[in-house]
Amino acid sequence: MKSLHRSLSLLFIVACSLLWVSASANSHDDFLECLYSYHPKESSSITQVIYTETNSSYSALLDSSIRNQRFSTPNTPKPLVIVTPLNISHVQATIYCSKKHGLEIRTRSGGHDFEGLSYVSHVPFVVIDLVNLRSVDVDVENEEAWVQSGATVGEVYYRINERSTNLSFPAPVFRTVGIGGSISGGGDGSLFRKYGLSADNVIDAQLVDAHGRVLDRRSMGEDLFWAIRGGGGGSFGIVISWKIKLVHVPSTVTFCSVGRTLEQNATQLLHRWQYVAPNLPKDVYSVVTISTTNASENGTKTVLATFISLFQGGANEFSLLMQERFPELGLVKEDFIEMTWVESLLLMNGLSNETSEILLDRSNRYTILPPFVKSKSDYVREPMPEIALQGLWLHLLEVDEGGLAVQNFFAYGGIMEEISETETPFPHRKGTLYKISYNIAWQEEENNNSQRYISWMRKLYSYMGPFVSKSPREAYVNYRDLEIGRNNYHGKTSYKQASIWGRKYFKNNFDRLVYVKTKTDPKNFFKHEQSIPPCLHCTS
Repeated sequence: MKSLHRSLSLLFIVACSLLWVSASANSHDDFLECLYSYHPKESSSITQVIYTETNSSYSALLDSSIRNQRFSTPNTPKPLVIVTPLNISHVQATIYCSKKHGLEIRTRSGGHDFEGLSYVSHVPFVVIDLVNLRSVDVDVENEEAWVQSGATVGEVYYRINERSTNLSFPAPVFRTVGIGGSISGGGDGSLFRKYGLSADNVIDAQLVDAHGRVLDRRSMGEDLFWAIRGGGGGSFGIVISWKIKLVHVPSTVTFCSVGRTLEQNATQLLHRWQYVAPNLPKDVYSVVTISTTNASENGTKTVLATFISLFQGGANEFSLLMQERFPELGLVKEDFIEMTWVESLLLMNGLSNETSEILLDRSNRYTILPPFVKSKSDYVREPMPEIALQGLWLHLLEVDEGGLAVQNFFAYGGIMEEISETETPFPHRKGTLYKISYNIAWQEEENNNSQRYISWMRKLYSYMGPFVSKSPREAYVNYRDLEIGRNNYHGKTSYKQASIWGRKYFKNNFDRLVYVKTKTDPKNFFKHEQSIPPCLHCTS
């Protein structure tokens, strides 16, 4: 049956591609004419933000924030038009004209969508790239800021730090992640155990809905305001900007990173970490990065677990805390490095030799992983036994030299234990010990072997099944994974079909998301392979 479904999907893709040429030519011209006539007095303004394949800047713009080269191949479907709006009117015009001429919209903030859903579609489509809508207006006195969705988290961090070195915002670590996409799915980072997710610290928003209306928190209502803060991007409208609550950071933070191989008891240490890290004070951010390396003794490949921590305070206090809570790790005074908050951001981005201005760099330079990546995620509620970790090591050691496998274990706990799982659509709260991010990456010259790496990832994911959350097996919506379920390409997806992936991301919050979608976008204009579907026959 699975093979039949796969064959039907392939047939549909082929059919779409055959229809694409004839449909897109007319749609393209009609769409452009519609944009120019939407506001005749502003036609010269909107001309400046429209890019088609005949435009010399089209390819550079499209590629500028594609973070995963799996979705930038000669066979990857390209948008008929890219619009880079300068104002809300340009967004409204694009929505109106896309609806009128049957085009899908994909909205791109930072381009980090793990499945490329912010800039790829299998039907004729338009990309709204928010690169020009990225202002960050900081109000130090009220400890708030209005942030446009096109800003990267690096730009947000920089602009806040520019105004106050003791204020910041709980957002992801990596500087090129788009703030709009991050908040839409939750957004965790090095402050989330103390202050919660990005989405937990949003107090207002400005959204353009499927009817082109501009809504704020009051006019959109609490249901829609709830849904856009963690319900995933691309389902409810286009959020232009977010009003965020700023949080306090101290003048001094302390960073610690130590690596331990299997020969240095990495298995036992990671096993112990599962009990220690989720119960550390809220001021501690703790992650273990697991990779492979050559053992110094004989050059054979071994597993390396790197224990990384960031503490909101001084080295002496953190050192005493770790000696008390995790003496097995064997940390010494030299392992604790004091620095400013913004210096810690640079360090965790691998940019410790750069100045803070590098946070404004939106380019793909300084990336840590090779450019072709497949990722998955899990949440863990019971500590894995040592024997299970040993099985994980065997899988990691199978990866050939052409691939780079990196797994990250992010400790939860802290304030996440205190926030109800229905507070926002993001449900992975109380009882979660840690989140796992699985990643396999490879270089362009290895792309012919991409299926081998993806098969390896599936095998690893299957192995981990008994040791992670169950019923549902939870996943993080900001780590999109179409292999856990997907909507139909034509957009007519049943509630039952979408529930397969929807409950993994949102648990029982999925039902409320469907209710909000049905109320606000019943004709399902905003859609993609994992967008929330309307359900006209469902009850609230």
